[in-house]
Amino acid sequence: MTQPLEGKKVALAVSGGIAAYKAVELLRLLVKEGAQVTVVMTESAKQFVTPLTFEALSGNLVYHEIFGGQSSASMEHIRAAENADLMIVAPATANSIGKMAQGLADDPLSTLYAAFAGPVLVAPAMNDKMWDHPAVQENIRTLKRRGVGLIEPVAGELACGTVGLGRLAEPPVLLEAVRKYLLRQSDLAGLRILVTAGPTREPIDPVRFITNRSSGKMGYAIARQARSRGAEVTLISGPTHLDPPFGVTLLNCQRTVEMAQRVFEHLPRCEVLVMTAAVGDFAPDTVYKEKIKKKDKETLLLKLHPTQDILQEVAKQKTGQLIVGFAAESENLLQSATEKLKRKQLDLIVANDISAPGIGFQSDNNQVTLIDRNEKVESLPHLSKMEIADILLDRILTQLNER
Repeated sequence: MTQPLEGKKVALAVSGGIAAYKAVELLRLLVKEGAQVTVVMTESAKQFVTPLTFEALSGNLVYHEIFGGQSSASMEHIRAAENADLMIVAPATANSIGKMAQGLADDPLSTLYAAFAGPVLVAPAMNDKMWDHPAVQENIRTLKRRGVGLIEPVAGELACGTVGLGRLAEPPVLLEAVRKYLLRQSDLAGLRILVTAGPTREPIDPVRFITNRSSGKMGYAIARQARSRGAEVTLISGPTHLDPPFGVTLLNCQRTVEMAQRVFEHLPRCEVLVMTAAVGDFAPDTVYKEKIKKKDKETLLLKLHPTQDILQEVAKQKTGQLIVGFAAESENLLQSATEKLKRKQLDLIVANDISAPGIGFQSDNNQVTLIDRNEKVESLPHLSKMEIADILLDRILTQLNER
């Protein structure tokens, strides 16, 4: 019977924290699933678990010294770590995360990371105050911008005796993250995906504009996850405060007409269009060249006209592309989304209720319903936008395979 991770090579990097004992269990689970594991340790990690423990369970030498000793003299296992299909750092301390983010390389873990060309996952574990520190969070953002996957720490009792967010995720959770990443790693290879994200802005005068509350987080999550799974991704983005996903071609725009131009320019060269952008429905008839002055007892009237309906025009111009739309509704969610699916000839629509608190615009989480071209309805639970992105990409891949 074939094991799930048979033939997969994993570099397990262990940094110095009390949670290092969980890395032993993770190693056991990885080996049980058929993975070939090479362990890398920092000097501090050896204060909690010995290299011999990892060697006995993995059947391989452990890379724990840069200079001196058998570990550094034998280069075969170091090369094995560098050539792994995936590197996971568990636990990842604040110190190791900082070294990785800043490009420092003065221990086996940071040295391997600097030389590693494959995908990387980090599973932080530290005191809750350390996890919340702005410097640590900035280092996490830096790694995520470079495409490093994050396995979020969980809340619970910490080694210092306090209760808070900072515990290393449990080994089965870490294993599932590795399994999903390795099995999804290249399932979108060769696919060209065009994604739109964020709001549009329609100017009123040089300082004012009409826009909406879209943050762009959903579109950026889809672009990031599609790229990590091997797709060639072009992201057309309205104005946001988000960092561009690593490896994605980013095209910025402001107005609806600019977004439309970029969509129709790149549509012929893609197989999938995912239209998450919250395109403004109306724009001012007149754009004033000078700032409009406020005058006492005078009412300003703006005359608006409908903007270009990009998805409606995509339906006329598409040449076999799979088209995904989004519907942000405040009432009659399923009915409104289904009508939009039919009217705009979409293959799939993602509907969310913008009136529900704590989800949707500006949030890192959402609760959505997927409706496909056969009007099959799939309601997802409350999830992070990154999780929703992967589920949506799974459904896109299923539809492409059905074709």
